[in-house]
Amino acid sequence: MKQKEFIATVLPFKDKLYRLAKRILVSGDEAEDAIQEVYLKLWKGRNKIGNYRNPEAFAVTMTKNYCLDRLKSKQASNLKIVHNNFQTSENVEKKIEANDGVQLVFKIMETLPEQQRIVLQLRDVEQFEFSEIAKMLDSNETAVRVNLSRARKTVREQLIKKHNYGIS
Repeated sequence: MKQKEFIATVLPFKDKLYRLAKRILVSGDEAEDAIQEVYLKLWKGRNKIGNYRNPEAFAVTMTKNYCLDRLKSKQASNLKIVHNNFQTSENVEKKIEANDGVQLVFKIMETLPEQQRIVLQLRDVEQFEFSEIAKMLDSNETAVRVNLSRARKTVREQLIKKHNYGIS
C-alpha cells in the first residue's frame, strides 16, 4: 500500500479515533499521543490493512486496546481531567446550560464501568452499529445492547437525581 492510498484509507476516521481515545484517556494530550501511536502501527502494518473488510473498525479496535493498555500502565497515574465544551445554541444562556448538561453527562460517563462507558461512546457518540461494536469489543450484540441499556439507565438516573436535588 502506497502513502496516498494509506492516507485515503485511514485519514477520514482520525477524528473518530481521537474522540474515542479522549473518552477513554480523558486527557487531550494523551489522546493525541495515542492516535499518533495507532497511526504509526497502522503505517507499519499498511500492507495488511487491505485484508480487513472494515479498516475503520480495525483502527477503532486498535485505538481502544492501546488506550486501555495505556490506562493500565504506570504512566496513567498523571492523567488530568480535561473536557471540551460543546455549544449548540446562539443564545448565551442556552449555551451555558447546554455546556453544563454536556459536562454533567460526560462526568457521569466517567463513573460508568469501563465496558459500559466504551459501548455508550461507540454507539451514542460515534454512531457505530451494534454489530460493529460487538466485533470491536470481541463480544456479541446482546451483550452490547445490555451494556448500552445499563449505561443509559445509569446516566438517566444520575441526571434525574442531579436535577431533582432539593425538591421534595
